[in-house]
Amino acid sequence: MSDISKVLDYVKKNEAENVSALKDFLSIPSVSTQSQHDKDVEKAAKWVAGRLKQAGVKAQIHKTAKHPIVTGEVVSGKDKPTVLVYGHFDVQPPEPLGLWQTPPFEPNERAGKMYARGSSDDKGQMLTHILAAEAYRKTVKKLPVNLKFLFEGEEEIGSPNLAPFIRKNKKQLAADYIVISDTAQFSKTQPALTYGLRGIVGFEIVVTGPKRDLHSGSYGGTIANPIHVLSELVARMHDKRGKVTIPGFYSDVVAVKKWERQAFEALGDAEAAILKQTGSPKIYGEAGYTTCERKWARPTLEVNGIGGGYQGEGGKTVIPSSAFAKITMRLVPNQKPKALQRAFKKWVAESCPDTVKVNFQVSEHGAAAVLVDTDSLGMQAATRAITRGFGKEPVFIREGGSIPVVLDFKEILKCDSLLMGWGQPDDAIHSPNEKITIRDFHRGIKTSAIFMNELA
Repeated sequence: MSDISKVLDYVKKNEAENVSALKDFLSIPSVSTQSQHDKDVEKAAKWVAGRLKQAGVKAQIHKTAKHPIVTGEVVSGKDKPTVLVYGHFDVQPPEPLGLWQTPPFEPNERAGKMYARGSSDDKGQMLTHILAAEAYRKTVKKLPVNLKFLFEGEEEIGSPNLAPFIRKNKKQLAADYIVISDTAQFSKTQPALTYGLRGIVGFEIVVTGPKRDLHSGSYGGTIANPIHVLSELVARMHDKRGKVTIPGFYSDVVAVKKWERQAFEALGDAEAAILKQTGSPKIYGEAGYTTCERKWARPTLEVNGIGGGYQGEGGKTVIPSSAFAKITMRLVPNQKPKALQRAFKKWVAESCPDTVKVNFQVSEHGAAAVLVDTDSLGMQAATRAITRGFGKEPVFIREGGSIPVVLDFKEILKCDSLLMGWGQPDDAIHSPNEKITIRDFHRGIKTSAIFMNELA
């Protein structure tokens, strides 16, 4: 029996134990955005380090200014290629809790799926690589590659301490390829390799009028209402054809290549899938582009949150003192975050009437878009591994979301990332009832093991 056959046999025999490990990991409420869970994020770091050691990997926990980072390494030989696996063990807040069918940190298995916060984003996916390494160490002992791990607890808050850590430890983290499993397959029947990610830049606008809430009878008609002003600003950010109206917004956008457009079209009816996943009544988007182009290769501007004035039960007749809107832009290749920040700030300042004051803040959570070479040896090895692990050749897709660390790896380590996602588009990441398909979890472990063999 070949080495890889022994490894895959071990993976198959230990499926129940691997699911048990997943449940244990998912039960830790490692919510990085909420300070009451700081100890839980630390607990998750210790769990990851312990699991790496159990897999025969030399592991270490590193303190940062906020949440810890975990690293691990297995050295196989100077003549072997080096792979760095990245993932994150922090999770999004589970609220609203009332919409969960079962508690978010009490993993529940039903109909072949595991429901819990972090099941797909990213605990379930990152764990597959630890378990693949364990399968090698418990069977043939030696891995076919030099394997490194980098797991963080701050991804959901923008990874403020990760880039400095990578710069400081550039030599120790050096690799031929980065492997990240924090994306999705194209569908339940079609695995995928992601070669492009949109970038992101975020803003918050606060419009302020009077120094306090005012009686709407005594002052109505004499003082500008910040909610009215903000609502008009938001409404003017798009025209009737779905285009963003900020001057210069599309100036640097790179057109989709012919082969990409043909590949997108070959994927079939994306609109039906999106409507089914979202429950929306009708597709919406920038005129002149297909649904796949809109969600993967066109920039967007979205209002993520808006508020102001009285929010409690019943009525309260006031002109509110202020109103706010939280906004993010998703960027495509060649768009420059700093330039768009300046353009947006200028547009807001010029568009806001002098009857109110406007305060403008830029989120530190930002990154440019990334494209990965689809012809590299690493992508070829990943394609072969997924084909064998999932039983079907993957398609190349882009991802509408952002993984800022991919750009950090490119700039600091001079290394491409292979985005090998095991999730599904309907896994409800960041939403109630997040899940991962258990079959995909097992296939992810198998594929990770095959990939190392194929790359070697």
